[in-house]
Amino acid sequence: MAGNDWINSYLEAILDVGPGLDDAKSSLLLRERGRFSPTRYFVEEVITGFDETDLHRSWVKAQATRSPQERNTRLENMCWRIWNLARQKKQLEGELAQTNAKRHIERERGRREATADMSEDLSEGEKGDAPSDLSTHGDSNRGRLPRINSADAMEAWASQQKGKKLYIVLISLHGLIRGESMELGRDSDTGGQVKYVVELARALGSMPGVYRVDLLTRQVSAPDVDWSYGEPTEMLTLTNLEDDEDEMGESSGAYIVRIPFGPKDKYIEKELLWPHIPEFVDGALNHVIQMSKVLGEQVGGGKPVWPVAIHGHYADAGDSAALLSGALNVPMLFTGHSLGRDKLDQLLKQGRLSREEINSTYKIMRRIEAEELALDASEIVITSTRQEIEQQWRLYDGFDPVLERKLRARIRRNVSCYGRFMPRMAVIPPGMEFHHIVPHDGDIEGEAEGNDDHPTSPEPPIWPEIMRFFTNPRKPMILALARADPKKNITTLVKAFGECRPLRELANLTLIMGNRDEIDEMPSTNASVLLSVLKLIDKYDLYGQVAYPKHHKQADVPDIYRLAAKTKGVFINPAFIEPFGLTLIEAAAYGLPMVATKNGGPVDIHRVLDNGLLIDPHDQQSIANALLKLVADKQLWAKCRQNGLKNIHLFSWPEHCKTYLSRIAACKPRHPQWQQTDDGGDTSDLDSPGDSLRDIHDISLNLKFSMDGDKGASGNDSYLDSEGNLGDGNKSKLEHAVMAWSRGVSKESRKSDRGEQSQGSVFPALRRRKYIFVIALDCDDINSLVEAIRKIFASVEKETTQGSIGFILSTSLTITEIESFLASGGFNPSDFDAFICNSGSELYYSAPGAEDGPFVVDFYYHSHIEYRWGGEGLRKTLVRWASSVVDKKTGSEEHIVIPSEQLSTNYCYAFKLQSQKPGLVPPVKELRKALRIQALRCHVVYCQNGSRINVIPVLASRSQALRYLYVRWGVELTNMVVFTGESGDTDYEGLLGGVHKTVVLKGVCRSANSQLHLNRSYPLSDVIATDSPNVSYTAEDSSSSDIRDSLQKLGCIKA
Repeated sequence: MAGNDWINSYLEAILDVGPGLDDAKSSLLLRERGRFSPTRYFVEEVITGFDETDLHRSWVKAQATRSPQERNTRLENMCWRIWNLARQKKQLEGELAQTNAKRHIERERGRREATADMSEDLSEGEKGDAPSDLSTHGDSNRGRLPRINSADAMEAWASQQKGKKLYIVLISLHGLIRGESMELGRDSDTGGQVKYVVELARALGSMPGVYRVDLLTRQVSAPDVDWSYGEPTEMLTLTNLEDDEDEMGESSGAYIVRIPFGPKDKYIEKELLWPHIPEFVDGALNHVIQMSKVLGEQVGGGKPVWPVAIHGHYADAGDSAALLSGALNVPMLFTGHSLGRDKLDQLLKQGRLSREEINSTYKIMRRIEAEELALDASEIVITSTRQEIEQQWRLYDGFDPVLERKLRARIRRNVSCYGRFMPRMAVIPPGMEFHHIVPHDGDIEGEAEGNDDHPTSPEPPIWPEIMRFFTNPRKPMILALARADPKKNITTLVKAFGECRPLRELANLTLIMGNRDEIDEMPSTNASVLLSVLKLIDKYDLYGQVAYPKHHKQADVPDIYRLAAKTKGVFINPAFIEPFGLTLIEAAAYGLPMVATKNGGPVDIHRVLDNGLLIDPHDQQSIANALLKLVADKQLWAKCRQNGLKNIHLFSWPEHCKTYLSRIAACKPRHPQWQQTDDGGDTSDLDSPGDSLRDIHDISLNLKFSMDGDKGASGNDSYLDSEGNLGDGNKSKLEHAVMAWSRGVSKESRKSDRGEQSQGSVFPALRRRKYIFVIALDCDDINSLVEAIRKIFASVEKETTQGSIGFILSTSLTITEIESFLASGGFNPSDFDAFICNSGSELYYSAPGAEDGPFVVDFYYHSHIEYRWGGEGLRKTLVRWASSVVDKKTGSEEHIVIPSEQLSTNYCYAFKLQSQKPGLVPPVKELRKALRIQALRCHVVYCQNGSRINVIPVLASRSQALRYLYVRWGVELTNMVVFTGESGDTDYEGLLGGVHKTVVLKGVCRSANSQLHLNRSYPLSDVIATDSPNVSYTAEDSSSSDIRDSLQKLGCIKA
C-alpha cells in the first residue's frame, strides 16, 4: 500500500529492541505467542489488508520518544495492535468466505430450480458461449463496442431519426447540479456524476429525433448554496443546433428541472435523502404528466407524448425511476455509477467499522435494496466497463450472468422463460466533447519560436508552474493525474521511475495530485501518500526530474495534457484498479499515448483506442519497462498517438448517444394504454367531468363489471388481447354491463330531477371530490377496523354530506372479503368511491345501481402493473417454496405456508401462514432474495399481522395505486389524506411518504407483529420522515374529534 515508507524505520526499531522482546518482562501477549515475529506479522497481515494510518500516527509518537523504556513500551503496544488487527482480518476473511460460499450455494440452487422449471432440455446456445468469445453480459469481445465507425455512417443514422419527437427523462438526485460553472469537488456528492448527467442531457438534447430531455434533480434553496440551485428550471445550451433548427419547438431542448422535496431551505447529503424519495416521485410524476400534455399539444397531435424512457443515475435515483416508471408504465434505464455491495465489502475489509456502524453511517442496506429494485424494474442497465458487470453487478441477487445467458438464448429462439426476466447489461462508456480540441504536432522548441505572420500565443500559466521543477524541461514528460490516494498507486510509479536509470535519463515525471496548501492540513491518508512521494524523491535524488505543483485549476487540465503532448510524453494511470479511466480518453484526445493498469476499465479503452500498453500495477518493473518502451521508441510512440487520435471519436458524446438511443429503440414501447380508443379519441379528458356519455365510453372501453374480481392461476391470462383491446367475448359482456349501468344512471338522473342529490351521474365519483381520504389501516381484527372507519366517517360527516370528500379503502383483503366486511360492519359499498385490494394488485370502483354488482374492476390497472409479472412460472416456484417451509423442531414436518387458491387472483398469489412463531417463517427479505436469484420479479408483502403473504407484481403496491389514480383520473395527490396505524403490513413505509397528507392513528395497529419489521433489510427509521409537515399524529386511542383536529392541522378541513 502507498504511504508505507515509515514501515522501514519502524521495523528497524523493532529489530533494534532485540532480546527485549523475548525478555521475561515483555508483555504477556508476546510471551504467550512464543516465537512471535512482529516484522512478519506486520508485513503479511497488516500492510496487505488494512489502512495503517492510525498505526503510523502511533509510530510517529514512538519515534519521538527519547526514553528507551517508554519507546519499547510503545513498540510492544503497537505489536499488540498489529496482532489485534491481524485477528480482526482473519475473522473478517472467515465471515466473507462463509458469505460467499452461502451466496454460491444459493445461486447454484436457484439456477437448478430455474432450469428445471424451464422444462425443455438446454440447447447449446443456453449452455453459454465460449468464454473467449463472450463476456458475462453477452457482448462479443471480437466485436469490441457496437459503434459507428465513420462520419458518413453517423450522418446516415441521423437522417433515419428525422421526424421522431422523443421525450427522455433523466434523474440524478443528490449533489448540486447546474449547467455552467459546476462546483465539482465542493463535497462528496458533487463530483463526476454531476458532470456526466449534465453532459449526457446536453448531448441527448442535441441528437436528431430527440425533442426534449429533462434532467430531474432536487431543488435546493439553502442559504449556504448559490441561488441558482433554487431555480425551478434551467435550460442547457446545446451544440450542433444549426442543422436541426427546423425541428426546434417551443419546449424542445434539454433542461434541468428541480423538484422540491425534503427539508426546505437545507442542503443535505445523499444518505439523508431516502425518507424523502416518495415526495420526489410524486413531484416528478406531476411534472412529467404536465409536460407530456404540453408536448402533445406541440408535436403529438393533441395526444400526450410520454417519455420513451426514464433513466435513473445512482441508487437513490434508481429507486425513484423504478417508482416513476411504474406509475407511468414506461421503460426504465439505470446506471449505478458506484454500487453499494462493492462499497460494503470494501468498508468491511478495512476493519474500521462494523456492519451496523456502516449501515448507520451510509444507509448502505437501503442503498443496496434500491439497486436490487432497479434491477427488477430496468429494461437496460448501462455500465461503463465490463469490469463493473463481472466484478460488481454479479454480487447482486437480481443479476446472474450465467442465468442471463440462458434466458437470452431462449428469447432468441422464441422459447418461454416461464416468467423469468433479466435486465440487459449494456456497456456504453461515457462520452466526451472533442470538437474544441486541436492536437498540436509541434514541440517545445517549435512553440517557443515564431514569426511576424504567426506570432506565438502566450504560454498557459500552468506551464511555467510545472517546468520550473525540471533541469531539462524539453525531455518527454510522463504525466500522472490522480488524487494522493493509496489506491492510485503513485508511490509505485515513483519507485519505478527512480530505480530505472535509462528512464530517468530520457524523461521527466509530472505528478498532478490535486490541490494543497499545508501538508499538515491534508487528510491523513492523502498526507501519508504525499510524504511518501517526497521521501522517494529524496531517496532516489530525483530533484530536477519530478514536478509536483501545489495548485492547479480545472481549466488548467487541458493545458497540462498539451504540455505533455508537446514534449512527446506519455500519460500513465497505474491505479490498482480503475473502474473506468476517463483521464485516459482525455489524454488520448490530446495525442498522448497511454500506459495503464490492466485491472478494470482501461482494458476496454485500450481495446478500442489501441494507443498504448497495459501493465500490472503491482509489478514495478512492468511499469518501468512500458514507460521506457514508449519514450524510447519514437515509431511506437507515433503509432500509438495516431491510433488514439484516429479512434477517439468512438468515445464522443454523439457516438455515446447513438448507441444509447439504439438501445432504447430496442425496448418494447410501454405507455398508459387507456389514452387510445378505438375511434382515436382520448378517454382521459378531465375538462368535462359531468359528461355522462364520455363516462359511459370510459366504462365500455376500460372496465369489466364483476362481483368477485378476476380469478385464475395464470398471470398471463387477461381480458385484453395482444394489442391491448378487449376480446369479442368480453365486448358483449361489457355491452350488457354498460346498458345496465346506463339504466342506473337514468334512474339516478330521475331522482336528481325530483330534487334528490345524484351520486351516480359521473363515473368514477372520485373525479369530482375535493379531497380523497384513503383508509389504509392494517388492523389486527375486523372490529378494530370497523371502529376506526366509523370514527373517520364521523370526523368529517358534514363535508361528506356535501360531497366534497370521498373515501377509498386500501387493504390486503380480496374484494369478496371486503364485501363481507362491509356487510358485517354496516357499511354500504357506495360509502367508498374505490377499493384498493390484494395489497395494491386490484382496483375497484363502487357502482351503485349496477345489476351485475356493486363493484367495477379497472382491469386497465392490470395492464398497467403487469410488467415482468411471472404468472404460472412464479406460482409454481412459490408453491415449491411453500412446501419446503416446515416445522422441523417438532418433528411433525407440518407445513407452515399453505397456498390459498380462494384468496389468489390473476395478479396476486396468496398464502396463509399456519404458525406465526418467530424463526419458522422466513422473513420477507429472504423470500424476495430467493425469487430474485431465480430471475422472478415481484413484490412480496407479509400482511394481516403476519398471517398471510401476498405476492404481487414488482411495481404494484397500495401507494403506487394512488399514483395510478392521479395518472388515470387526475385525482391530485396533494388532495389525498392517508390514514394509517402505528404499524402495519410490510408495505407500510410506502404509505407514509409523498406529497399526500398522512394521519397516523395512535393506538391503532400497535400490536402488529413486530417480527414483520424486525427482519427487514434496513430499519424503518431510514426511510420514514418523522418530521414531515405532511404527517400528523392523533392522540392516544383517538376519538373522531381528535381525528378532526389532525385534519385541521394539515389544512384539509376548516375549523
